[in-house]
Amino acid sequence: MRGLSTIVPLMLLAMPGCMAANNDRPTTPSPAEKDQCVNDGLEAYAGRKVSAELGAELLAKSGAKSLRWGPPGAAMTMDFRPDRLTVAYDEAMLVTSARCG
Repeated sequence: MRGLSTIVPLMLLAMPGCMAANNDRPTTPSPAEKDQCVNDGLEAYAGRKVSAELGAELLAKSGAKSLRWGPPGAAMTMDFRPDRLTVAYDEAMLVTSARCG
């Protein structure tokens, strides 16, 4: 019992330090936040023919890390990923929308 009575107070002393570290927020964006996808200007790609070259252009324009193609009638997950670009297209293989997430 004597050992436990020594350990518990030490654990309690360490807890406030852990809690304070979790409350500190960085003021500068993390590298992951800098690599987020940006929607600005993506509407200009509507009506363009889907191709690998267009996909590379869209990735460069948006800053996204990954590209997800959305074929007509396909079911897609609704999970939001700030570093992903989703490009939907129609039966004629023309882009209908390009958006981050």
